[in-house]
Amino acid sequence: MKRRKFIASLGWLTAGWALTPLAPAKAFLPLGKKIKGSVKAKGKGLKDVVVSDGYSVVSTDRSGKYEMELHPNATAIFVSTPAGYAFNHEKGLSRHYRLVKDLNKRKGIDFELEALTVDDTNHQFIIWADPQVKSEKDVNRMMAESVPDVQKFVQAANGALLHGITVGDIVWDNHALFPSYNAAVEKMGIPFFQCIGNHDMDYNKGGDEVSDDTFQQYYGPTWYSFNRGKVHYVVLDDVRYLGKDREYDGYISEEQLAWLQKDLAFVPNDHLVIVCVHIPVHNEVKNNEALYAVLKGRNVHIMSGHTHYHRNVIKHDIFEHNHGTVCGAWWTGPICGDGTPSGYGVYSVKGTELSWYYQSTGKEAGHQLSMIVKDEDAASKKLQVNVWNYDPAWQLECWVDGVKYDALKQEKGFDLQAVALYQGPQLPKPRGFAEPKKTDHLFNAVIPAGSKNVKVVATDRFGKKYTADYNA
Repeated sequence: MKRRKFIASLGWLTAGWALTPLAPAKAFLPLGKKIKGSVKAKGKGLKDVVVSDGYSVVSTDRSGKYEMELHPNATAIFVSTPAGYAFNHEKGLSRHYRLVKDLNKRKGIDFELEALTVDDTNHQFIIWADPQVKSEKDVNRMMAESVPDVQKFVQAANGALLHGITVGDIVWDNHALFPSYNAAVEKMGIPFFQCIGNHDMDYNKGGDEVSDDTFQQYYGPTWYSFNRGKVHYVVLDDVRYLGKDREYDGYISEEQLAWLQKDLAFVPNDHLVIVCVHIPVHNEVKNNEALYAVLKGRNVHIMSGHTHYHRNVIKHDIFEHNHGTVCGAWWTGPICGDGTPSGYGVYSVKGTELSWYYQSTGKEAGHQLSMIVKDEDAASKKLQVNVWNYDPAWQLECWVDGVKYDALKQEKGFDLQAVALYQGPQLPKPRGFAEPKKTDHLFNAVIPAGSKNVKVVATDRFGKKYTADYNA
């Protein structure tokens, strides 16, 4: 997360290219340096393609050429890949940018794109939140569990257009493991875009203005955009390093907000906008109202991570998906602290319409709820249903021994399985801080002690039905 000190200027974004992990991203270039270049496909210039340095936002002319004044705090030039074109990548890692440190070696900054051979109006994407590997043991689990699950999903897609976005905490402070994540991306076999998380920052170089140096060397800009079909994707850096004792907060810099406003000026109002961040916007970003103001009037979904639980929130007519994690409870068990299984979000786009489900690692797509029946006393049992991807449009129905049972009520509390796995000073091992977390996607009821069969049917907002059964 890099929040560079704002200098009044027309200018806006940041980036990086296939790079050397130790070289600084920033170059010492004269102020006001003009940057020129082109965007082409098969040698022919492409008109109206957006190019940015993270501060200025311009589009190419009819010959595919662009020109801008490089902002003194810019670290890269990037192209906002237009609809109808493939994502430039290197072994799956997005390479839509050129680092500023290389600009003094070039006469012009040119981008070559490749047209897709299929219509991209309909496509899919996945959201990985918090792989957060800290050790080789964590990496081994990611490779043995999470990567094969995505490979299975990709194979089942049978050639459909797919891409992935990781919304931060790629590693857990151990930057030497970035290459291990990169190897995971390569194995998954689809283009991936990266968002910076608090555990991806440099804590030992100074303040926020240098805290994303290592991340940029591997993955380029910390805020940028791209397009596919009628969807405009935006990646933002909402983690502000406070410069001491590993302290940070949720905040979106004024530079990014100004850039975003300019970036969106090139996007039709009826297009779907997907905003990707690490820290959830609805309750943990201090200046979230400023972001909502920029996004006002558009069809927006926000994708976030960070919390190690799953929650859907609608605020200011914006739907935020705060995802359960790839690592579950920091690779200590199969579920997050709220009972959500380790996994990732799966999203399908049809034009400007978005549908989704949560993919639990190692499970079939229909695994969307869990149910526990526990003895309470001689006369009753406690029934608990956890619907981790719940939102107010879902509906739940329950039958006990074949009779409709309407006592199932939504209540905020602790998932019983999470309590069993994680509650107590010695649990979970070896990372005892992964406590159970209260969640509001729990549904509880008291049923007769003699109940033999329980069936729960949950219907999501898209009309898909999911079933859980208990048989004594």
